[in-house]
Amino acid sequence: MNPKANNFSINLFQINLAVLFISTSGVLGRYIDLPTPIIIGLRSLIGGLALYIFCRWRGFDLKIGSKDSRTVLIGGILLGAHWLTYFYSLKLSNVAIGMLSLFTFPAITAILEPIILKTKFLKSHLLLGATVLIGIYFLVPEFDLENDHMKAVGFGVLSAFCYAIRNIILKPKVSQYNGSVLMTYQLFAITVILCPLTFILDSSNIVEFLPATLLLAILTTAIGHTMLVYSLKHFSTASASIISSLQPVYGIILGIIFLSEYPKSTTIIGGLIIVSSVAVESLRVYKVKT
Repeated sequence: MNPKANNFSINLFQINLAVLFISTSGVLGRYIDLPTPIIIGLRSLIGGLALYIFCRWRGFDLKIGSKDSRTVLIGGILLGAHWLTYFYSLKLSNVAIGMLSLFTFPAITAILEPIILKTKFLKSHLLLGATVLIGIYFLVPEFDLENDHMKAVGFGVLSAFCYAIRNIILKPKVSQYNGSVLMTYQLFAITVILCPLTFILDSSNIVEFLPATLLLAILTTAIGHTMLVYSLKHFSTASASIISSLQPVYGIILGIIFLSEYPKSTTIIGGLIIVSSVAVESLRVYKVKT
């Protein structure tokens, strides 16, 4: 076998495995029966410790410049808000709606990035945003604020909004600091902010769901995100975006296997519109850059 082809196959397998690990957040978020802030707090604490050990083992410089610490802190707050709203979305609906509504973040990023970073705005991004809105329309069974699925989509889109802004403001810092180091600081920031809530909210069944929480913190957060960061060096940003479009697909399949959650036909239609629009836009960017 051609060595280059063999290496490509290995790299492709690794990035898909990373996406699969990250996709477990939907099933675990639905399964763990704890107050959402406690789930996110434990996820951040355990994941942060795992990443800290990894960074020390690899010898990464853990220092963050004082002028950048504020941006990293804000990034951590936004990441925490992203996880909280995403898990509320999962609790109110199912894995399919939670993950698909979250996956509007590429379109939101495409629209907000030129505004925040003062870069060129492309008309194609408006088309992408409009297409994603059509996809959201199919996700919502009825526009009733009392409807749990309507609330779930709202929380999912809000989660996507927080995630998009977090990624945009941290984008200039990625070239200065290691991605795992940035993630470690953000996870500890979330832990500190949510720690007081563990004394207020009911955590009586925390031992029962501790194994699943450990999976969420280590497999989904620490291992999944670390593998994705390291896999990105073998792929262009556009290629990685297309592969990452499989996240909700993997998540829905896991939901069917472990939770017997079968998405409705309208959810499938909306999901196909959202995921395909992101994939097409990523492919367009790839062709432009090559």
